[in-house]
Amino acid sequence: MKQGYSVIVFDLGNVLLPFDYKIILRRLDGVGSGLGEKFAEFYKNNYDIHRRFERGELSSEEFSGIILNVLEHKVPKEDFFDIYSSMFSVNEELVAVLPALKKNYKLVLLSNTNDIHRRYGWQRNEFLKLFDKLVLSHEVGAVKPEEKIYRAVEEFTGDAPEQHFYIDDIPEYVAGGKKMGWDAVQFVGNNELFADFERRGIAFRDESGG
Repeated sequence: MKQGYSVIVFDLGNVLLPFDYKIILRRLDGVGSGLGEKFAEFYKNNYDIHRRFERGELSSEEFSGIILNVLEHKVPKEDFFDIYSSMFSVNEELVAVLPALKKNYKLVLLSNTNDIHRRYGWQRNEFLKLFDKLVLSHEVGAVKPEEKIYRAVEEFTGDAPEQHFYIDDIPEYVAGGKKMGWDAVQFVGNNELFADFERRGIAFRDESGG
């Protein structure tokens, strides 16, 4: 199944950075009893607000104003930014292969995300410097699986669609990549992804085999 890839496109959340919304809920409950439940219920019933924030249609100030109102202003804005961005951890095993991939491929990050999560959450991770480009929904003005955000990747790379290999944990977003003519797989775990790399002849380990 070997073919000429030149670009590896990674999703961020639940691929390179696992996340857990329960962390947010626990921290909110630590501020005030029931605040976590209030947040969860509002978020679930008004997911369009989250989507608009990811698309850049709402500013950080507008989004936080809505949420802080739901939380009855019991959480200071800066504290909310920190709490809302505290849900990320790092997939160290996968991050460890990025330097080897970097030697042979352009690396692009393709993420539905928002300005708060970026500034207060994941931006601090040093491995992001390995990426040639961060294609972020709130900057592009589109979210996966909308065609515009995938096109933004191709506009940067300038490479043919079939030269892109894309990894995402959400099947709908994987399908969006395939619709563009990319090769794409759903991320279900590191071992499975490494096997996908091997089947495609994608070099992801250094010469020492580490």
